[in-house]
Amino acid sequence: MRPLDEAETKVVFDKLANYCSDLKSLIAPLDDGDRYVFRLNHSRVYYVRLSVANLATSIARDNLLSLGICLGKMTKTGKFRLHITALPILADNARYKIWVKDNGAMPFLYGSNICKAHVGRWSADCPEHQGVVVYNMNDVPLGFGVSARSTAEARRLDPTGIVCFRQADCGEYLRDEDALFASG
Repeated sequence: MRPLDEAETKVVFDKLANYCSDLKSLIAPLDDGDRYVFRLNHSRVYYVRLSVANLATSIARDNLLSLGICLGKMTKTGKFRLHITALPILADNARYKIWVKDNGAMPFLYGSNICKAHVGRWSADCPEHQGVVVYNMNDVPLGFGVSARSTAEARRLDPTGIVCFRQADCGEYLRDEDALFASG
């Protein structure tokens, strides 16, 4: 497990900035003097307390499977792909949100995009191609995606028009359980 280098940090922060309103809150010192850091192990990026990361240095890299919250994976081409395991971090710091009705939650959890007919409400002034966190009407985060249209354009769309492209949903825990935490 090692700290991210400068290029990796830029790629990760660029991706997180697409979804989060305040990145400073992710790395700000906590009340107890500790802070959260980003670490890389087997191409996975983890968000973990510094004190725990320091304790993990005594474990061999090959023997360490996971530590903290897995935010996503660095691809071989140098890009960063968020995993569904990052949802608690994204939901706490989300800038733009979409709430789906009960009839739209199941199609989303089965891997479909969100159409206008399934939207209960959404954040005002959301631009096109911006990261959004998807909630049900009871404010439970279900996943995240990318807005297909701005809020103003989506209001004029027909009911079957897509307003959000799915990136990840909680159904992945069941659909992709074999590959979600596998190294490689």
